[in-house]
Amino acid sequence: QVQLVESGGGLVQPGGSLRLSCAASGSIRMINVMGWYRQAPEKQRELVATITSGGSTNYADSVKGRFTISRDNAKNTVYLQMNSLKPEDTAVYYCNALVFTTTREYGNYWGQGTQVTVSS
Repeated sequence: QVQLVESGGGLVQPGGSLRLSCAASGSIRMINVMGWYRQAPEKQRELVATITSGGSTNYADSVKGRFTISRDNAKNTVYLQMNSLKPEDTAVYYCNALVFTTTREYGNYWGQGTQVTVSS
């Protein structure tokens, strides 16, 4: 079993910043890709950013230049630095990881989600 635990969400004013963290634990042999997704009310879950174990990144067009994804492979942790936040960034943010487990199986895991609200 693999668990993902997110932290760092909250309420911030437009133009402000937040940093999300997500720590993975459990039967992990290696984590290939880690990422962040978000889901706003009455909308589908969408990709925000991903990062491979080698450090290659991918961003949604809507967050390019404002958000930065990074990871610490030794800690099995992924971060999302969010700057210049806009009200349309308001959503529940979910951590995701593609994990190669100690039982030599691939699994796709999700965190429980953390609320980010951008409002004055």
